[in-house]
Amino acid sequence: MSVFTHLVVELGRLLEPVLAESATAAAIVLFTVLVRLALHPLSRAAFRGATPLAGCLPLLLQLPVFFLMYQAFSSGGELLSHRLFATPLGSRWADALGEGGLFGAQGLVFLALFGVIAVVAAWSAVRGRRSAAAAAAAAADAAEKPVAAQKSAAARRPAVGSGKTKPGGKAGAGARARAAAGAGAGVAAAAGARARAEGGHRAGVGAGAAAVPELSAEQQEVMRKLGGVLPLLSFGTLITAAVVPLAAGLYLLTTTAWAVAERAWLERRKARAAARTETPGTERAVDGAARSSL
Repeated sequence: MSVFTHLVVELGRLLEPVLAESATAAAIVLFTVLVRLALHPLSRAAFRGATPLAGCLPLLLQLPVFFLMYQAFSSGGELLSHRLFATPLGSRWADALGEGGLFGAQGLVFLALFGVIAVVAAWSAVRGRRSAAAAAAAAADAAEKPVAAQKSAAARRPAVGSGKTKPGGKAGAGARARAAAGAGAGVAAAAGARARAEGGHRAGVGAGAAAVPELSAEQQEVMRKLGGVLPLLSFGTLITAAVVPLAAGLYLLTTTAWAVAERAWLERRKARAAARTETPGTERAVDGAARSSL
């Protein structure tokens, strides 16, 4: 008996008082969750893009586990006698069709499995397309920000120049006093405009440093096409589950659902962290503008 088989059997014995003959199937799901929990640090590193290899490691490290699962329920062994409701865990969809047809007792178990996998795949496809659209929008915004900053700076320059000059009035002491007052106001306006221009320049530099690298039109088109095709690959799990034993299909369902939910959680955390970091910066910018206007 392999270590994997022994672990699944022991987990099944712990769950047997509650789940009866389906305890081993629940043990497979629990074992898959434990594997994904152990791989969670690598999944987080892959999401952050720490290294190119980090994105492949979670998948590669699961291949031996899937192979052991396939072997344990394909070759002879004590696990073959365990069932999920009326279907043996070592049975395939073709076997179920031969036993009672598509809507037989075993066929219905496989149909339920396929239905849940299809729901998870559809959820993954929708989230994948949304992520691709968000990435394309972020790249477009990053390309427009420097242009908007340059236009804003150019719009401020005439105001600075006009503040420095003051039309002359009548000769005499009153005219000189009014000219002096106008010159003082022009200097103050120029100083305020320079302060605002410097604040805008610093904000532009900070935004440019944190922005997504600018993409060309061809690269954006490629990203758009990949965003429409790649999410559909998640439906490949449905095809795999149709040809492997039921136990391996349960493993595929659990690990796929975990991967989609884990990525959704990581994206939510990233969005909340970005919102928290942007809010103080906005408050500081508004406070700086108020101080410069004063």
